[in-house]
Amino acid sequence: MRFRFVMSETATGLRRNVPMLLSVMLVTFISFLFIGASLLTQAQITKAKGDWYDKVEVVVWLCPDGTSASANCAAGTAATAAQINDLQKVINTELADDVSEVTFMSKEQFYNDSFLKQYPGGQYQGRTLTADDMQDSLWLKLKNPEKYKVVSEVLSGQEGVEEVVDQRQIFEPVFAVLNRATVATAGLAAVMVLVAIMLTGTTIRMSAASRSEETEIMRLVGASNWTIRLPFILEGVIASLLGSVLSCVSLGVLVKVFITDWLAQSITWIPYVGQRDVWIVSPILIAGAVVLSIIASSVALRRYLKA
Repeated sequence: MRFRFVMSETATGLRRNVPMLLSVMLVTFISFLFIGASLLTQAQITKAKGDWYDKVEVVVWLCPDGTSASANCAAGTAATAAQINDLQKVINTELADDVSEVTFMSKEQFYNDSFLKQYPGGQYQGRTLTADDMQDSLWLKLKNPEKYKVVSEVLSGQEGVEEVVDQRQIFEPVFAVLNRATVATAGLAAVMVLVAIMLTGTTIRMSAASRSEETEIMRLVGASNWTIRLPFILEGVIASLLGSVLSCVSLGVLVKVFITDWLAQSITWIPYVGQRDVWIVSPILIAGAVVLSIIASSVALRRYLKA
């Protein structure tokens, strides 16, 4: 009987306050859409870092034939076989705990396997380059990518080494932009959540005020505070629940249209977030919206529960 009464009162409240409850639903939708976008952006960064950091290597560029800005290459000649052997000995002894694999790549190999794939025909900045314009290199796979600086400090001063480059430096600016986008999205989401909480509280308070005579009668007949409170709380919960579900559906559509069907088809070398990530985020968004609605409604109703 009490359950039926609570649900009846909730339905009555929903019918009476359709415009205000729609506004709560829409604000919740926008707020949690931003929160979901922020979470998915961070998931994208984590996914990309995990994939790229496992593949990137430290490249030790050896001295080329001709002039070089490096003091190690003052002789103007390519690194000798003896210098390369000495470098490999240093790696195998001083950096044995940091380097898991060393691969020597001649300038011919680099030209054919890498350079021509990136620049067909050898065209680069208006010139046609050949294998003789390249330089030999050592490619190091690290046990821990975070130990790049240790490797760089040991090898940078060795004879025959022109430069030590960590491929992660290519991606760090991209990650920096994505991190800033995450912070901006999270900040905007926080503002929208605050607006949603205030609007939910105001809506429930106005709903309670418009039915003050009914609640007073319920008190007189001995209704408990929870019996009076639940219909109003459920109004806010239903509006917030619908808004959060709508935000989850929208995230799924956005990921499908803009990432799975478009971006992933045109740029295939990046791992992307997908529907599975949306499914993981969705319960967090829905639960968060419901909890915030309950808190906002409970606080707003506190003065109407005084005997």
